Amino acid sequence: MSPLGRLRAWPIAALVGCLAATPARADRGTLWHLVHDLCAPRQQAGEAPSPCEMIDLTDGEDKGVALLKDREGVAQYLAIPTRKISGIEDPLILAPDAPNYFAFAWGNRAKLDAKVGAPLPREAVAIAVNSAYARSQDQLHLHIDCLRPDVMATLAADGKSFDDTWRAMAEPLNGRVYFARRLLSADLADAKPFELLASGVEGAKDHMKYETLAVIGASFEGKPGFILLADHAELAAGGHAEDIEDHTCAVAKR
Repeated sequence: MSPLGRLRAWPIAALVGCLAATPARADRGTLWHLVHDLCAPRQQAGEAPSPCEMIDLTDGEDKGVALLKDREGVAQYLAIPTRKISGIEDPLILAPDAPNYFAFAWGNRAKLDAKVGAPLPREAVAIAVNSAYARSQDQLHLHIDCLRPDVMATLAADGKSFDDTWRAMAEPLNGRVYFARRLLSADLADAKPFELLASGVEGAKDHMKYETLAVIGASFEGKPGFILLADHAELAAGGHAEDIEDHTCAVAKR
């Protein structure tokens, strides 16, 4: 039986269940197999792209993006390229014609609203990408989820001082001192956060595998925007932007 045939024969629940395994035991190629061998072929065949909730192949599979509900969390979704891209360190994410994965993720944030049963303010939604040393999958994936209430409060207090330059924050977030900057944009369609990280944080472009990045909705003087957060991974001490997210989505209960 072909690899695709084996994947089709394997229950979807078993494949998705691999994502809930501990990093040491997880199949690090599970996400890639899901989008490449199940979601994309099913959509191309005119079927529902299960187990993905949706998949955009408008510009072909090399520029496609899938949306998958993660098993962890009340509302967490993953935005996953349908092209093989290992992670934040992959040169393809900085290519001039690279898809805007963050814009896709932000454009589908209403999926979180449906899961929690109420509209979330833009300041409560985060999109995070972990470093190469703090992930369990070797296919790029963006975590779309609620922001931790304490992080939300700190950013609300400190965010007014952010400008268009990356600077170290005065207050740590979940024990880590992030570099932060603002971005004036309604929906990220006119900006590429990966490029802003690589070109704006000293040394980041040459060591992208150590970088972790988060984008959080914000407003500046009444104009819609975003706060960008970056950190440099330390093998023993973190570098995991997903840590500022809250998979219980406590902000939705307030």
